[in-house]
Amino acid sequence: MKLSVVIPVYNEERTIAEIVNRVLNTPFEKEVIIVDDGSTDKTREILKGLTQNSQIKILFQDQNRGKGGALKRGFKEVSGDIIIVQDADLEYDPKDFNLLVSPIADGYADVVYGSRF
Repeated sequence: MKLSVVIPVYNEERTIAEIVNRVLNTPFEKEVIIVDDGSTDKTREILKGLTQNSQIKILFQDQNRGKGGALKRGFKEVSGDIIIVQDADLEYDPKDFNLLVSPIADGYADVVYGSRF
């Protein structure tokens, strides 16, 4: 089962490299789709340095369309069986992906929602 991890990003220069590393280190077949939503800090430069990894697809939006706009753009690119939205600010831990994926993989759920709490 392939995961599509969509990461909407806006001005996350402090955390983007760490969250991408954490996502890549999860034990799943995956693709990582990062949508930069018009960042004005150094996020874009950091992302350009990640383009060599074949698991990562980076999309740059010319103007900020909000998190919903970034997710909509990212969802158009997914090819996996399960989609996970991963915020770039380290609020969610990719170590919890298994908790989210298990009910779907085991046939108990069609969708699973996580929470910061």
